[in-house]
Amino acid sequence: MLEVKLICIGKLKEKYWRDAVQEYAKRLSAFCRFQIIELNEARLPQDPNAAEIAKALGEEAKAILAAAGRSALYTLCIEGKLVSSTQLAQQIDTAAVNGESSLAFVIGSSHGLDDSVKQGSKRISMSPMTFPHQLARVMLCEQLYRAFSINAGTKYHK
Repeated sequence: MLEVKLICIGKLKEKYWRDAVQEYAKRLSAFCRFQIIELNEARLPQDPNAAEIAKALGEEAKAILAAAGRSALYTLCIEGKLVSSTQLAQQIDTAAVNGESSLAFVIGSSHGLDDSVKQGSKRISMSPMTFPHQLARVMLCEQLYRAFSINAGTKYHK
């Protein structure tokens, strides 16, 4: 069974976000070994300068790459390619057919992701709009569930 990791910087604070993610995690367990890995956001001063942000992103990158291990990386980033639900399903199916046993989807901090994480990853974008990280996590979980549902031929995706 395919392993799917959702690696996120920061924790979900509100119960309703956690409940939504837990619901999709439960649904995904029928299709894959789904795991959410929450990593600490690097501490920054109130008004960080570019060098401080770069240093923080570098620290977060080390933790992200360690958590990902040998998983195929998918990063959610502003310069990522817009993908439809069906295209995401096809990418997941292709990865599995090509022998990938583990996929890691990464949501960075509000400052984004270090280039070392994005290099060699499939860069994807859910929208040209900006969403709060908590909502983006719920949306990604739903889209992963939708992708697996599409691949399984269920009626969830209309």
